Amino acid sequence: MSQQNRPQGDSLFPIQAADVMDKLPKQFFASLVQSVNREISQGHDVINLGQGNPDRPTPEHIVRAAQQAVANPQYHKYSPFQGYSFLKEAVCQRYREDYGVTLDPEKEVAILFGGKTGLVQIVQILLNPGDLCLVPDPGYPDYWSGAALAGAEMSFMPLREDNAYLPDYGAISPLDRKRAKLMFLNYPNNPTSATAPLSFYEDTVRFAAENQIVVASDFAYGAIGFDGQKPVSFLQAEGAKEVGVEYYTLSKTYNMAGWRVAFALGNEKIISLINLLQDHIYVSLFGGIQEAAKVALTAPQDNVAELVAVYQSRRDALFDALAQIGWEARKPSGSFFSWLPVPSGWDSASFARKLLTEAKVAVAPGIGFGQHGEGYVRVGLLSSEDRLREAVQRIGKLGMF
Repeated sequence: MSQQNRPQGDSLFPIQAADVMDKLPKQFFASLVQSVNREISQGHDVINLGQGNPDRPTPEHIVRAAQQAVANPQYHKYSPFQGYSFLKEAVCQRYREDYGVTLDPEKEVAILFGGKTGLVQIVQILLNPGDLCLVPDPGYPDYWSGAALAGAEMSFMPLREDNAYLPDYGAISPLDRKRAKLMFLNYPNNPTSATAPLSFYEDTVRFAAENQIVVASDFAYGAIGFDGQKPVSFLQAEGAKEVGVEYYTLSKTYNMAGWRVAFALGNEKIISLINLLQDHIYVSLFGGIQEAAKVALTAPQDNVAELVAVYQSRRDALFDALAQIGWEARKPSGSFFSWLPVPSGWDSASFARKLLTEAKVAVAPGIGFGQHGEGYVRVGLLSSEDRLREAVQRIGKLGMF
């Protein structure tokens, strides 16, 4: 066959993927999106509560700052490799004001291309093939992705309702304690919506120090706490910076998911390793984005309080509706998710499939977050109160509760 007539996409020789590509976990959310889009393409009105994509726009003052910064010729050049100091200083200001935590902007802050990137990178910089990582179950699936890319092994820490969805360090085997080099934590938690007290983080610091395990605290939902309770940062625990780092993102706090701005904060050695890896991959974020991110962090935070109030109101509307159909569940204390038990006789995947195909309501099956997520579905508070109520009414008509 001539080159001209060769079918598009064919290769002149076999293209072989690296072995690591076969070890990557299935992208759970990608398949969820495909199922939802298939229903929508058939003309159905789907209420999508299965994803974690903020539904409200970025606040106007942040957008205006970005629009003005785009015209600044300074930002048309390469940014400094490790980002502008003004942005690092801005996140330090936010942590000082919100959590009473003092950070060195040049030694204890790394600017990231979104929190997801940072969660994958820490495995790459700390673990060799065969090393062990402690991972919450249920948990955010991209923790698994980092382990797969590094050739690391995972040991899962069950998060159970009877322990407030906190890991039980006493239940971790002596062998795993000895082998583990890294541990992921995530509060307010995705998917369970649980929050962690300061005492838990104090226990975590002791456990990590005794066993020489680095802590990676995923604080993506750190701004979203309900009923007047502000979520606690891992870095508020004494000694936290000596054993680990925390990941903070603008995605949820400021509805900036598409802007891809996040930070790793804490241990100086780990921050230097993250920066070293990123020096070989990126030339930092576009300067105009960094300028807008600085404005988000340093301007009055009224918009954040308003956003949390919106999520709390949505939570209350959802749970009022759930009570009306007899679906009993624990109210979330943080994040913008609710963690709801499936009815007797159903597993999470089949229940979610029934809701999508018959009620045209999309939820995320708990099994997608790990074996201990079975028996639950995750519901996002990412639609209006009216749509949340309508979703529950549709589900109620199925007569499953």
